[in-house]
Amino acid sequence: MKLKFVLGSAPLLAASLLLASAAVHADTLDVRNPRVASGALPGRGLSMAQVEQRYGAPIEKLPTAGGDAPKHPPINRWRYNGYTVYFERNRVIHSVVDSGPPPTS
Repeated sequence: MKLKFVLGSAPLLAASLLLASAAVHADTLDVRNPRVASGALPGRGLSMAQVEQRYGAPIEKLPTAGGDAPKHPPINRWRYNGYTVYFERNRVIHSVVDSGPPPTS
């Protein structure tokens, strides 16, 4: 009885695996921003002075967030044409390519 069940369900299992594998495919999505060349963003650990010296003055210096407690250090954001640089105190922690159109100056 068990053998008939196993043999009877094997074609159904094989068909479902074939359909599932045929439905699975992957596409590559390139999310790099053409306005900012690869490797052209400020690296982690640079000071504010080093960023300003190497990349020039930002388009906009956004208001500081945090800094109200030792566990919440001040976070500064500088906007450049096509990317934003995030600082913790005075050191770069992230450089992020903007997803929208560049800010107007």
